[in-house]
Amino acid sequence: MNATSNQGALDGLRVLDLSRVLAGPWASQLLADLGADVVKIERPGAGDDTRAWGPPWLNDADGEPTGESAYYLCANRNKRSVAIDLSQPDGQRLVKELVSKADVLIENFKVGGLSQYGLDYASLKELNPRLVYCSITGFGQTGPYASRAGYDFLIQGMGGLMSVTGRADGTEGEGPLKAGVALTDITTGLYATVAILAALARRERSGVGQHIDLALLDVQVACLANQATNYLVGGVVPRRIGNAHPNIVPYQDFPTADGHMIIAVGNDGQFASLCMALGEPEWTRDARFAGNAQRVKYRDELIAMIRSVTVSRATGEWIALMEAAGVPCGPINDLSQVFEDPQVRSRNVRIEMQHPLATHVALVANPIRMSESPVQYRHSPPTLGQHMTEVLRDWLDMDAADADESRVKERL
Repeated sequence: MNATSNQGALDGLRVLDLSRVLAGPWASQLLADLGADVVKIERPGAGDDTRAWGPPWLNDADGEPTGESAYYLCANRNKRSVAIDLSQPDGQRLVKELVSKADVLIENFKVGGLSQYGLDYASLKELNPRLVYCSITGFGQTGPYASRAGYDFLIQGMGGLMSVTGRADGTEGEGPLKAGVALTDITTGLYATVAILAALARRERSGVGQHIDLALLDVQVACLANQATNYLVGGVVPRRIGNAHPNIVPYQDFPTADGHMIIAVGNDGQFASLCMALGEPEWTRDARFAGNAQRVKYRDELIAMIRSVTVSRATGEWIALMEAAGVPCGPINDLSQVFEDPQVRSRNVRIEMQHPLATHVALVANPIRMSESPVQYRHSPPTLGQHMTEVLRDWLDMDAADADESRVKERL
């Protein structure tokens, strides 16, 4: 192990996380995984909304539910929790003391929601000019929708993702679909992390922090990627085409004798290899399929031809043939199959951590692999208010007696 590997890339960075649910907590968990000291500020008695988003629940050693939801557990690893009532003057003063020691603050209150407590950026930058303050909302700090609440499902619809997700009109099961996970929240969390790190890099040069305004709707539109530019450049509104690709053919799912598989041909060489693997080498000489543009034009004919062949063998047989031929191909796994996959197992994507309410909790590992400062799993997702005393001691230099939760109000 490298001499520096016991120290995270963001070791020494202090983050106050006032966010709830997924987009903000996803960003703060990523910062925490990279070594930042993330303190999660939660409502006394309730905490993050997602603590109640079960079942399933984490079970204790006797198999009884602990009340900690799997949803909450997915986004709050490596953090420390303190319970502070922001609606009370004592709570506001305590948060401001913590802000004075913080590098970053993440929040996802409605626009203006924290100004009533004096915890908005304009107020806090006077207290700590170096503070990087990241606000995550549904629609941003400006514009006609700024005051609206935003939720992932709503934004997937408004932001265009559902218009290109789902079976085509006129086919069985037609209609728009959302993604199976809250992708808009996740991608917003990732953009937030990038923005925070960029603001910290600038602070190294300027000495001052800044306000980051992130909107779920902005992120969703940005993440339409080629579909958005297909429209902007081509002038044609993209349509739902199921699992097919709008710009590449063949690049979709195909039926097999015992299920389905994915074939993802990205160039003409791979298409020629596919034809050989399918036992149809003459297709490479068909003018309709001579290049990708032609294959897109004659999509329906080519897909029907491939389907007529793929149903003749089982998925495993086809995958072996395709891999030998150098054709990108794979199964459509459910979650039990994902975590049993030999590649997933070899990469240690499933981890286990000790938990104060259970013998352990199983979580998904951070996918970032760094040679000099690897991700470390220091804290399991915290119970509500678990770290009140130690955070006040570490951040505010209180002695053990003053940092006791029962004496905090006396100090304020």
